[in-house]
Amino acid sequence: MRLRVPDVQPGAYQAMLGLEKYLATCPVPKRTLELLKLRASQMNGCAFCVDMHAHDLMADGETDERLHTVATWRDAPWFTQSERAALALTEEATRLDPGGVSDETWAEAEKHYGPTELGALVTAIATINAWNVINVTVRTTPGLLRGATSAATA
Repeated sequence: MRLRVPDVQPGAYQAMLGLEKYLATCPVPKRTLELLKLRASQMNGCAFCVDMHAHDLMADGETDERLHTVATWRDAPWFTQSERAALALTEEATRLDPGGVSDETWAEAEKHYGPTELGALVTAIATINAWNVINVTVRTTPGLLRGATSAATA
């Protein structure tokens, strides 16, 4: 790891944690939030966040089938329509093409979530993308928070 952001920018780090604490109280199901965090982290190549959110989902009872197919959710039959809408929104907001999120993706999300939930989803997507930027930039070690080590580093 290049540097520990909490050590050199504790106020900024605490502000980011504040967003996480706030999102924990939002009306969107926790599992949906964790799925979108996992998917955005996969897209951004954030090994630390992929590891953390996969383990968080496992601890919450997520099935292996769903966990192993988040990256291919469109072709996997075990995601609900509301989860699919959240994952599509996550992918488009994470890629953020010049046109932004398509009207079709937004309309599908509106079928499953009201304004309060949509605001929470957008905030959660922005927050995980910020965490990904931080952790990829400083090369945070996967498994660090849970004390994991691999055979390669042991």
